[in-house]
Amino acid sequence: MNSPYHRGEREAQERAGLRRKAEISGRAIRGTVPPVAAAFLTEQRLLVAGAADERGDVWATVLTGPAGFLCAEGERSLSVAARPAPADPLASVLERPARLGMLAVDTATRRRMRMNGTARPEGGGLLVDLDQVVANCPKYIQRRTPPTADSGTPSAPLAARPARVSRGDRLDDGQRRLLARADTFFVATADEHGRADASHRGGNPGFLQVLSPTRLRWPDYTGNAMLLTLGNLLVNPRAGLVVPDYATGTTLHLTGTARITWGAGRAGGPGGAETGRTVEFTVTGVTELPGTLPAGWSPPEFSRFNPPVPGVVSANAA
Repeated sequence: MNSPYHRGEREAQERAGLRRKAEISGRAIRGTVPPVAAAFLTEQRLLVAGAADERGDVWATVLTGPAGFLCAEGERSLSVAARPAPADPLASVLERPARLGMLAVDTATRRRMRMNGTARPEGGGLLVDLDQVVANCPKYIQRRTPPTADSGTPSAPLAARPARVSRGDRLDDGQRRLLARADTFFVATADEHGRADASHRGGNPGFLQVLSPTRLRWPDYTGNAMLLTLGNLLVNPRAGLVVPDYATGTTLHLTGTARITWGAGRAGGPGGAETGRTVEFTVTGVTELPGTLPAGWSPPEFSRFNPPVPGVVSANAA
């Protein structure tokens, strides 16, 4: 049987007892953009992107623009009319061809689409030759809408205040508070050949645990059984996170290494709610960027799929 998965992904599926289910789910992995997906992309205003930098460190970022800034160029290419800001950890990476993992997310409708390929700069944006196109389920996405659904680029809020970029190798108190209350983040990984992937993680506030200024932990909830993120981590432990602050428009970018714990657990139990699996992340680099997103998104309507967080009062389900 031809499998769409690399050896790390197959190993992760075996260890989780999901190999057969993963092969069924793998039928949804395509090499082309179907018409319904092309139409979805033209409506989006946010794209998560992940890649490795010159040192091999993996970072994730968010690219934004008005509806139409994403456009399928035929079945095998994606045009992105945006590039990272100069202070973004991926700005220099995307000035040349790079393996890029991407996730288009519509939080208002809880729809998402995952794409991986090779990006090259074109004009003020990117052209990505696609290798994989995957539609994902709406689980764990909190419903929220941007402050201006049909205006231009979301960079306008930045003009009212000076930009202050913060860099370091550990989390400060404010950054730790942001992470502790987060209900959404995005994680980028890559295999041993640098083929990148970007994925969504969501849950009730508190699901992302801050263990110290350099250590985080989160549960790996049940999903589509592909285990693409965990499979990459088995062959390359480097990973990157981007955590949006939807109230202020700031994004927090982290790079480091991740380790999977495969312990058995019960649904809703401590640690790895539902699966027993957790991921522990060691921070080695931090960049905080203001004005990446428009500020003032709507309050979240929490996904009904979010498991309760031990020791935290559950948020109201949508």
